Amino acid sequence: MAVIARRISHLGTENAFKLGDDIQRCLDRGMDVIRFNLGAPDFRSAPHLNRVASDALDAGRSGYCDPAGILPFRQAIAAHVTRTRGVEAGPDRVVVTPGAKPPIGYTLQTYVDEGDEVIYPSPGFPIYESWVRFVGAVPVPLHLSDDRDFAFNADDLSTLITERTKLIILCSPSNPTGGVLSRDELAGIAALIRERCRPDIRIYSDEIYEQILFDGLEHESIVSHPGMEERTVLASGHSKGFAMTGWRLGWAVLPTAEEAAVFKRININIMSCVPPFLQEAGVAAYEDPASAGVVRAMVDEFERRRDWIVPALNAVPGVRCRTPKGAFYVFPDVSRMCESLGVGEAYAALPAGARSRTTPAGMLQMFLLYRYGVATMDRASFGRIGAEGQDFLRLSIANSMDDIRRGVARIGAAAEDAAGFAGFVAEEAARGDEGLFA
Repeated sequence: MAVIARRISHLGTENAFKLGDDIQRCLDRGMDVIRFNLGAPDFRSAPHLNRVASDALDAGRSGYCDPAGILPFRQAIAAHVTRTRGVEAGPDRVVVTPGAKPPIGYTLQTYVDEGDEVIYPSPGFPIYESWVRFVGAVPVPLHLSDDRDFAFNADDLSTLITERTKLIILCSPSNPTGGVLSRDELAGIAALIRERCRPDIRIYSDEIYEQILFDGLEHESIVSHPGMEERTVLASGHSKGFAMTGWRLGWAVLPTAEEAAVFKRININIMSCVPPFLQEAGVAAYEDPASAGVVRAMVDEFERRRDWIVPALNAVPGVRCRTPKGAFYVFPDVSRMCESLGVGEAYAALPAGARSRTTPAGMLQMFLLYRYGVATMDRASFGRIGAEGQDFLRLSIANSMDDIRRGVARIGAAAEDAAGFAGFVAEEAARGDEGLFA
C-alpha cells in the first residue's frame, strides 16, 4: 500500500509559484533577479479599503461568519454583477471563497463525473488542466493561436463539442495571453451552446481580470447573452483589479440557489468561511466611489507598460510579441530565438526522460533565469496537453518600468549569446542527476 494516494499523481501545480525555488537559488548566489513570473499587481491595496478591514478588526468582527459569505458582501457582489452584466443576480446565488481559484475546483467537483469531457483554453490558467485530470475527466484543450490574438469563435469551439461535453471553461481577459473575447465572439459561442450542447452543460466563466482592459475596451461576459445565465458559473474576485492578492477575496455566482448551496457546503468542508473583516473591505471595493479612481490609475499604468514592452520585445532578435488587450501579461513567441541559440538541438540531445520534463522554451526559461537573472514562464506552464512545438514565454508587466526595461535589455543580450547557452547546457549536463535538465 502506497503512502500517497494515486489521485495525487493527477494533480498539477502552478509553476509561477514553483519557480520560486529556482529564483531563491539564484538569489543565494548573489544574483539580482527581475521577476516576470508572478501575476501579482505591484500596487498596494488602497488605503480606504485597508481602513475598513482595520476598523472591523478593532470592532471585534473577527469570528466565524456565514460560510457563503456575509450578506452585505454577497449583496454587493450581486449588485456589481447586475450592474456590469445586465442580469439579476441575487445574493442567494453568490458564494464567497478564499480567492478566485477555489471556484475552479468547486466547479469540477460539483458538475463533472469521471469520463465527462471538459473544454478549456490552452494556453490557459494551469489550474484548469490540473483539476480536469484530478477529477478523472477527459481534458479537451482548445488551442489558441497568436495570429488571432489568442481569441477564438464558435467555429473553433464547435469541433470540440460532443455528447460527453459537460463543462466549457472560458477566461477573458486571459491569463497568460492577455487575449479578450469580443461581444460578437461571445454571442456566437452562446448561440452554439444553445444549439449543440446538452441542457445540463455548465460554463465556467473566469473573469478575474474584468477590470483590466486596454484601448478603451469594456468587459464582456458570456452570462449577458440569452440562455447563458442559467448555465454559467461566473467567477471573479479582488486579487487583480483591486490589487488585493493576499486578501484572498474571490466569489462565484451560480445559476441557482441550490447550486450555490453546494459550493457553500464545500466551503464548510474545507475552510469554514472567509474572515468577515476582509469581506467588509470587499464591500467597500465595490461601493466606495474612491475605488474607481484607484483602479483606473492602476490600469492606465499597466497600459503604459504594455505600450513600451511590446515594441521593445519585438526589437529583440528572434522574438515576436502580439499586443495584449487585457490582463497584465505579454506572451511572446520565442521560437526563432530558440533556433538561433541552438535550443532545439540541445533539447533533442537530452535523454527521453529529461525531454518529457521540459521543453525548448523551458530550457530557454532556465537560461534566462540562471545566466541573466530574468524569471519568466514557459508555454508548457499553461497547459501541457498538445503544446509540443509551441515556444512562448509569459512575462508579467506587474513590475516597475525600471525593472521592465532592465529585464528586456537582459533578454536582448541573452538572444545573442549562443555560446553562453551552450556553456550553460554543458554545465548542467556535467552536474549529472543534480542538473536542471536531468
